[in-house]
Parts: sequence; C-alpha cells; structure tokens
Amino acid sequence: MNSRGAASLLKDSIPLSDVSAAGLFEGHDLLRRGFTSVKNELLPSHPLELTEKNFQLNQDKTNFATLRNIQGIHAPLKLQMEFRAVKQVQRLPFLHSSNMAMDILRGNDECIGFEDILNDPSQSEVMGEPHMMMEHKLGLL
Repeated sequence: MNSRGAASLLKDSIPLSDVSAAGLFEGHDLLRRGFTSVKNELLPSHPLELTEKNFQLNQDKTNFATLRNIQGIHAPLKLQMEFRAVKQVQRLPFLHSSNMAMDILRGNDECIGFEDILNDPSQSEVMGEPHMMMEHKLGLL
C-alpha cells in the first residue's frame, strides 16, 4: 500500500487530464466536436492522403525557399508577416468567409478550383446558432 494512504490512491487513480469542468461522465458534445468516428482516428488509408492534406503547406515552403534564394531572407519574412496579419482578420464564426485576401497573397485569386464551385455557403451543414457559437469563441461556455 502507498505510504500516503487510501485517499491518495483514489486521487491518483484518475488522471486530471480526463476531468473536465462538467465532470467525469460528461456526454459527447455533438455541436462542437461533431460525430465520433473510428475512421477519423485511423492512419491514412492511402499513401497520397497525407501529401494531399499537406499540399498547401508544402507549396508555401517551396515558394518561401525560392523567394529566399532569389530575393534574400527579407522576402519570405515579409510574406509570412502578411499571411499572419490576414489570418487574424476573420468574420464572426457563423458567417461564411471566402478568405479573398489569403487567395490574393497565394496567387489563387485568378484560379477556379473545386472549392469555388462546390463550396456554396447556402448549402453548408455547419451553420449553427449564432449566439452559442459566439459564446463558445469568447470562452463563455
């Protein structure tokens, strides 16, 4: 037995990371986390899946390396600062945003892609209650 007694054994048996504000037996919140699926927790099913998920990140890294080689270290740093500034400006969480400034910085403003045709906000399934979404974003819930 532990030298601290039986009370410390009970306290040590439940990791604090599993305890939330609502308690140990909190149900799964479908509004914020979506449906649970074992498929989402598995490894990628195809070797190219990870490459496709990280395509934009890899393309940005390649563009930054090219800029650094051609124009010097200041060019990618300036572009990264502009990316961070554009990412900070957002609409309210329940309103659709096209992120036009990000498209302009990446040079995608003149390209028509899959997401331009099939990303209609009126057919979106993520529209929720505006008050609840704002309270969640501000940390009131």
